[in-house]
Amino acid sequence: MKEAPRKSSGPDDEWLARYTEDIIEPELPIVDPHHHLWVREGHTYLMPELLADVGSGHNIVATVFAECHSMYRAWGPDELRPVGETEFVAGVAAMAESGTFGPARLCAAMFGGADLTLGSRVEPVLEAHLQAAGGRFRGIRYSTGWDASEKIRSIVPKANMLADAKVREALGVLQRMGLSFDSWVYHTQLPEVAAVAAAFPDLTIVLNHLGSPILGGPYAGRREDVFVEWERGIREVARHANVFVKLGALPIRLPGSGNQDRTLPPDSQEVAAAWRPWIETCIEAFGPARAMFESNFPVQKRWCSYQVVWNAFKRLAARASAEEKADLFHGAAERAYRLDALPHASSRR
Repeated sequence: MKEAPRKSSGPDDEWLARYTEDIIEPELPIVDPHHHLWVREGHTYLMPELLADVGSGHNIVATVFAECHSMYRAWGPDELRPVGETEFVAGVAAMAESGTFGPARLCAAMFGGADLTLGSRVEPVLEAHLQAAGGRFRGIRYSTGWDASEKIRSIVPKANMLADAKVREALGVLQRMGLSFDSWVYHTQLPEVAAVAAAFPDLTIVLNHLGSPILGGPYAGRREDVFVEWERGIREVARHANVFVKLGALPIRLPGSGNQDRTLPPDSQEVAAAWRPWIETCIEAFGPARAMFESNFPVQKRWCSYQVVWNAFKRLAARASAEEKADLFHGAAERAYRLDALPHASSRR
């Protein structure tokens, strides 16, 4: 049978459905610590779509919602508009808690958005999140990705935002309130995360997406150099015991791989091979107790299915002990996001 060419570079259920895999270790409990819910650029990923992915074969016992500027309030003070996202997610979580839609505890915890340049004035915003979340709110993600090149998307207007006096003041509020800080930076900025970890040793920090090595723009064709700089930064961050790392959200078709646009999605062996050097380095640096696999759906859905991405992680962890697998697939996430009440919650704290 001749395959039709793929027509879209966005999330494409029809394209993903052309390839399925048997589930590896289907009984292994998984907490997915990073997914979104949104309506964005013509693509919808809400509870029905999440349920379809979570129910596709792996033993997903719980998920953690990741801030993504979704369903913000359209009214009220600007600083409180992100609370709308928390209100929305709390509703999804409450529906899931009923058991009507299956056993997985969707959005059992969440981290939201706040403008940390508010400094100490961020506290009422955090209090509003806590009040809206029904006990599920764990902290804030503040994305500060920045690069000098115009070819790289900068999230913030200037370099080294994590050193800004007001941002540091707000991070102190997070630490005092016992909330966590999810950080999304590029690999060139990893020393900034290490500096925050040193300055706030009682603040739980979760580094997103392996520190996001940049492989495009001015870094294209410099994969080995990028890896060296990235590894140096990862090991510097990992020295701080208050930092966890999320493993995922890397390109599958790495430069030089020879992959072209294709009619079938990649399989889990291809994904695991592309990601192995980066993920194994992170696990070695942080240890399994502070490293957690993440789906990053629906962003990751542009390249592979939920079945495939978790099978790839299981291939990458194939030589790990049972205790190490427990950490990588649910224990680290449970500790970072304080999911003590889960049926499979880790006994080590």
